[in-house]
Amino acid sequence: MQDEMSIMHLVLEASLLVQLVMLILALASIASWALIFQKRAQLRRAQADAEDFEDRFWSGGNLAEIYARIGGSEDNQSGMERIFRAGFREFSRMRKQGSPVAAQVEAAQRAMRITLSREEDDLESRIPFLATVGSVSPYIGLFGTVWGIMNSFRALGAQQQATLATVAPGIAEALIATALGLFAAIPAVIGYNRYANQVERMCGRYDTFMEEFVSILQRHAHSTASAGSATGDR
Repeated sequence: MQDEMSIMHLVLEASLLVQLVMLILALASIASWALIFQKRAQLRRAQADAEDFEDRFWSGGNLAEIYARIGGSEDNQSGMERIFRAGFREFSRMRKQGSPVAAQVEAAQRAMRITLSREEDDLESRIPFLATVGSVSPYIGLFGTVWGIMNSFRALGAQQQATLATVAPGIAEALIATALGLFAAIPAVIGYNRYANQVERMCGRYDTFMEEFVSILQRHAHSTASAGSATGDR
């Protein structure tokens, strides 16, 4: 009786549909845990890179020198570095063309907005999967439970005498589906809430940096224009 009530035995003896439900829930749980660890590493790296870049940026130095030090492929750059690089590159291009100050700053801001949107998409990628697993898994598990209990009662109706020993295994195997559904859903919901909040804060940090950098570019553009006018007057 004890062997018959072991979890492995109940899973192996479950109906094909209930086994399929259990397999789906197990795969969903594995996928959500893999995504949880991946997003944890990605967000930690993004936060550390942002702190490192802000330390270098606010420590002083020429904007052109910071831009030159970043260099290289965008794949090796952090999100904040890509935002800075896109804005300063567009600002420099418009300034070389002799565009008005407002046009220089507007072009830089537009380029940084596009890069910021891409960074948001990258940070948010696949996080909705956790929400899907968290909301759907309990219902999938409940479906397997209902189906398993229904089969147990159908088998029970075919017997003349019903005992707990004949009913318990079928109900137990059905309840395993509910347990698996909760096992898949709970970490997924926690992971979604946690990482959605972290992504929102990270994007807010990027946006704050972008606005501060726009102010710096405005001052830089106006000071350069004023210096040029003074030289021309002399």
